[in-house]
Amino acid sequence: MDLVRKKRKAVVDQSACVACGCCVKVCPVQAIEIVRGITAQVTLDRCVGCGKCAKECPASVITVQEVGT
Repeated sequence: MDLVRKKRKAVVDQSACVACGCCVKVCPVQAIEIVRGITAQVTLDRCVGCGKCAKECPASVITVQEVGT
């Protein structure tokens, strides 16, 4: 039986994001940017799922979720 580890990625609730930029500052791989001064957006190809952004987010709108294989 093959055990496949699911990848974890940061997901932003863009409807509740206040675009403060705290997540951008703590991301070790520069996977998050503030788009049009309105919301944070994660580049999933870069995200390593470390969760630093979710811990730092003052609005608690970032979660780290499993995204498949």
